[in-house]
Amino acid sequence: MTDFDTILIANRGEIALRIIRTARRLGYRTVAVYSDADADAPHCRAADVALRIGGPQPADSYLNIAALLAAARQAGAQAIHPGYGFLAERADFAQACADAGLVFIGPPAQAIESMGSKAGAKQLMRDAGVPCIPGYDGSDQSDARLIDEARRIGYPVMVKASAGGGGRGMRKVDEAADMPAALAAARSEAQHAFGDAGLILEKAIVSPRHIEIQVFADRHGNVVHMGERDCSVQRRHQKLIEETPSPAVDDALRARMGEVAVAAARAIGYQGAGTLEFLLDAHGDFHFMEMNTRLQVEHAVTEAVLGLDLVEWQLRVAAGELLPLRQEELDARRAAGGHAIEVRLCAEDAQQGFLPQSGTVLRWQAPQAVRCDHALADGAVVPPFYDSMLAKIVSHGASRADALRRLRRALGETVLLGVASNRAFLARCVADEEFAAGLATTDFIERRKDSLLAQYTDAAADAGLPLPACVAAVLLAHQQMRQHAGRWPDELRGWSSSAAAGRTWRVVIDGVTHGVPLRSTGPDSWDASGRMLRLAQGDTWRAEVDGLPLPLAWAAATGGVPGCVHFMLGNGDHVAGLAPSVAAGKRAVEASHGRIAAPMNGRIAALPVAQGETVKAGQVVAVIEAMKMEHRLLAPHDGLLETVHLKVGDQAVPGQVLVTVAAVAVSAP
Repeated sequence: MTDFDTILIANRGEIALRIIRTARRLGYRTVAVYSDADADAPHCRAADVALRIGGPQPADSYLNIAALLAAARQAGAQAIHPGYGFLAERADFAQACADAGLVFIGPPAQAIESMGSKAGAKQLMRDAGVPCIPGYDGSDQSDARLIDEARRIGYPVMVKASAGGGGRGMRKVDEAADMPAALAAARSEAQHAFGDAGLILEKAIVSPRHIEIQVFADRHGNVVHMGERDCSVQRRHQKLIEETPSPAVDDALRARMGEVAVAAARAIGYQGAGTLEFLLDAHGDFHFMEMNTRLQVEHAVTEAVLGLDLVEWQLRVAAGELLPLRQEELDARRAAGGHAIEVRLCAEDAQQGFLPQSGTVLRWQAPQAVRCDHALADGAVVPPFYDSMLAKIVSHGASRADALRRLRRALGETVLLGVASNRAFLARCVADEEFAAGLATTDFIERRKDSLLAQYTDAAADAGLPLPACVAAVLLAHQQMRQHAGRWPDELRGWSSSAAAGRTWRVVIDGVTHGVPLRSTGPDSWDASGRMLRLAQGDTWRAEVDGLPLPLAWAAATGGVPGCVHFMLGNGDHVAGLAPSVAAGKRAVEASHGRIAAPMNGRIAALPVAQGETVKAGQVVAVIEAMKMEHRLLAPHDGLLETVHLKVGDQAVPGQVLVTVAAVAVSAP
């Protein structure tokens, strides 16, 4: 047995809170760490001790091994839990903990090392008899060799970072002409994310399911699996929705995949929690992709179905205990455990290619009847330096239909205002008929994007006045009245000497401008182009439209800035403000011509074109890194790169001009 009573959590956000919750329940003292961007974060307040470890950039804090070990010594911690992400799958971190006499709550460094390289992992799995996807994982990393191997494998192919996961450094390439650009982009992202630009190639399996098997092993040679999770709904090769059991896996297939996963874990002397990830094709054949040597984001669905706490299992295994349950006991729990579905609430704009977002939360309300792991609160700052995931919403029911119904309601109850999120997009996904039928594959979002990304519509949309635009005008009018409330008594609010008096409000909502004729009909009541709207507040706000109530949540912009509101109406999230004057709008368009601005907070990762060089329309002129992903900014037209305003490594804020492209003719090569 290994004795420890104080645990340092080398992570942040919701996973740090998740680990703290279990550790404290079991009587452990907990130590949080934080960067300068997280000085007042909820995980710091939840722990017994919180210590600063560096600046906001991950390399200066959560990836700083020396700082983490120093914090453990300072706090008197005997064990470190890495959470997921950051250093969770770094063998050098696990080894550094061991060398420092600390218990690493995860697998041994050797096991992490063996699975840390996709190329090496695939060879180990082939040796262990695990079916693998055809591909190339050799040491020759030249473009010529990789292009030749892609031709041998046959397009489409997947280009993947050898050293990492989470969709980073991954590109699907459909034809040979796109291969050089894909290799360059994947190498760059892999280098920045993992410090290793190595790549592998795999045959792209068309429309597969992404199925993973949760395994657990102790120090005494016992290994079990906990069934599968279906993680097929993804964007940018990153998971958005996970569930267990999978609609595509029957008992026989589950048993086969479980046996393979257990054998693979035994082959590398594994300990603790791990996950083997597979692609399941249309014929029922499964192929190994990678092993995640850590706790997964989606472990909560397995916990719900099995009635277990997997973090508790991690702590018990790290302390040298035997696994608490045998395989047959886990199988019985799973068979009687019903169904669980998890969605990842992320700070990203689905309408803009899932662009990561940052900012200040104006209002947060978690759903009440389901599990919601988060680190959010009113006024919380979402920094640009870390992963975009903010919360996990997990529903559990006796059947898939039961769990799905609960999840749909939970998403309707979730309120996140001030930072753009994918809440409404997730609500559309779980309402989609294909997802409801259990037929979603990894290309689900791509195939269904027209309906999943459709903007709001309603009966008045043909007239140019969709309901959210009318509600936006009412909220802006209400906000303006509140700012001047002291000028007149309540009984005169909204009063006019002429019942016909009104005003057309020019409202910009979700980037579209509408003119909304608005006439006050009483306190917090309006006629919006023939629609009767009223704002009412009890325990929560609601909008009454022609006498019918609609759920409403809203908040004024940070600092009470007039003319901007964030609101959630029904299943849509919106940002609305007053449109600028025609002259101001014209000046803004003229000023933005040729100027490429940062679409989000982020670090300048690359400036591939020097000032004074010519560029062609669509050429990459800057790469900005935000929330662990790289985003390529393209020249809007042929021209001359006239001005470069920042340098590589600088931090940009949304709207900040990065480069200016002067429109001049560019000769063909």
